[in-house]
Amino acid sequence: MSSVAPLSIALVGNPNCGKTALFNRLTGSRQKVANYAGVTVERKEGRFLAPSGRLVRVLDLPGAYSLNPTSADEAITRDVCLGQHAVEAVPDLLVCVADATNLRLHLRFVLELMRIGRPMLLALNMSDAAARRGIVIDRDRLQAELGIPIVSTVAVKRHGVRDLIAQIDRQPPPAPKPPPANLHAEVRRLLAACVQMPRHTAAVDDALDRIVLHPVWGLAVLAVLMFAMFQLVFAGARPFMDGIDQGMQHLGAWLGAALPDGPLRSLVQDGIVAGAGTVITFLPQILFLFLFILVLEESGYLPRAAFLLDRLMVGAGLTGRSFIPLLSSFACAIPGIMATRTIQDKRDRLATILVAPLMTCSARLPVYTLLIAAFIPDRTVWRFFSLQGLVLFGLYAAGIVAALMVSYAMKLWRHRRGHELEEHALLLELPSYRMPHLFDIGIGLWERAWIFLRRVGTVILSLTVVLWALSSFPAPPPGFSGAAIDYSLAGRIGHAMQYVFAPIGFNWQICVALIPGLAAREVAVSSLATVYALSSNADDAASQLQPLIAAQWPLATALSLLAWYVFAPQCLSTLAVIRRETNSVRTVAWAAGYLFALAYLASLITYQVARVLT
Repeated sequence: MSSVAPLSIALVGNPNCGKTALFNRLTGSRQKVANYAGVTVERKEGRFLAPSGRLVRVLDLPGAYSLNPTSADEAITRDVCLGQHAVEAVPDLLVCVADATNLRLHLRFVLELMRIGRPMLLALNMSDAAARRGIVIDRDRLQAELGIPIVSTVAVKRHGVRDLIAQIDRQPPPAPKPPPANLHAEVRRLLAACVQMPRHTAAVDDALDRIVLHPVWGLAVLAVLMFAMFQLVFAGARPFMDGIDQGMQHLGAWLGAALPDGPLRSLVQDGIVAGAGTVITFLPQILFLFLFILVLEESGYLPRAAFLLDRLMVGAGLTGRSFIPLLSSFACAIPGIMATRTIQDKRDRLATILVAPLMTCSARLPVYTLLIAAFIPDRTVWRFFSLQGLVLFGLYAAGIVAALMVSYAMKLWRHRRGHELEEHALLLELPSYRMPHLFDIGIGLWERAWIFLRRVGTVILSLTVVLWALSSFPAPPPGFSGAAIDYSLAGRIGHAMQYVFAPIGFNWQICVALIPGLAAREVAVSSLATVYALSSNADDAASQLQPLIAAQWPLATALSLLAWYVFAPQCLSTLAVIRRETNSVRTVAWAAGYLFALAYLASLITYQVARVLT
């Protein structure tokens, strides 16, 4: 172990500069992700050993366009760089990451950082892409002009950060001299002196944008991509889900045979395996969903989709900047709501926060998959498309349409109250198209898989054990008839709730599952598995939830529950984030109230119509 003190560095740069890819390449899996205290800004720290044996701590600061912050992310970056953060120590070295294909934009932020007067170096990332486009950067001249070390990096390649690591391992450079006051004159001078641009630097980007940003063809491309995502989520993940399901069945059977009959066996087999084990089965679908979103993000497509949908979303009372937060909400509403900090207009931001819960988050997937697989035939329609995938696409589309309708209703409500409706021009940086890199995709999927499994091992497992206890005690009286769970506390609660939910077709088992589902939506599946395992006389009931509900529920009940989860009130953690982001209990109450009302109304209409038609 080296006796040299650890070195602390901070990666800083504009969004879309490849900074996170560089962070992944430097630190690999040696990362810690948390939130800064008091805010919902994500903090990422990693470490690596330099060739000299020195330990290097790497802090990945949020992307920023300027040190004059317009969002909480940029405020964190400014405070850390200036040494004004309450908790974060001042970095020994600032590593400014700039996109070598877009120095016209990124050099201004480099000059702003130089004004701070802290040791720093410049990493020209995506230097290979710049060379392919015919962009010639005189690195030695630029280094002399700026007075700071400059290295070329290719974060997506295995040895693309070797020069950067070698430079970091040297003695930190002295503080740079402050640049001239007029940064805009200075950027043009540096570009003229150090960068040779070909006449057509982005022929491929321009050709693709003529299609992707076309008002007709662009929307068609977006619709095809979204449709393909839902088909892939359902059909592509099925073999992996079947494999996990079989493994859980074998595990449950082995534990059932190994443990003596009694409460412990019931807890392990009917509680843990039937509950938490059932939720693990849906991990492949969640990863397929994240895979698609990560690929779209890495390729540079998402800002273009936001630009394309700006006119439509403004008409519905939102803004094009709402697209990325809403798309993020397909994974989870929490990061989607946090991403609304980039929306400067307060009313647009509030509208986006309130409709983000209507996006179909990954926690709904286990419920959707269970019901679709149980009640929708597994067959192909129109020769190519999975009927089950089409139904899943319809559920996602229903959430999107509902979000647009709710935001439009809020727009009309503001107008009637006399609020002036302002439209703000959408200004976005459109990054160059790039091929997603498998290493970064793999890191992203690993992080999300670990978060999901940790959630299964903590929240879901805990709630499953609590529900098992409520479903097992008190014990039935001697000589009882029927299922023992009917005499338990959970059974009594479920039967009492049925008076409220009977008009929408929910049985008492569903009512019981709704309660722990408030903590996490996917817990509803594990709760149903536990309840049916304890209420069934079959030894393998824990692994037979899908055929059990298919045999016992009418189709109208299944369709009603699907409609409920399109609008269902959010999990408590999402409501807590809404409270933190808006600093308003009233907003939280309004969000929970309107979501519950929409869910009940949609389920009521669905159930009553389905009863008539079936």
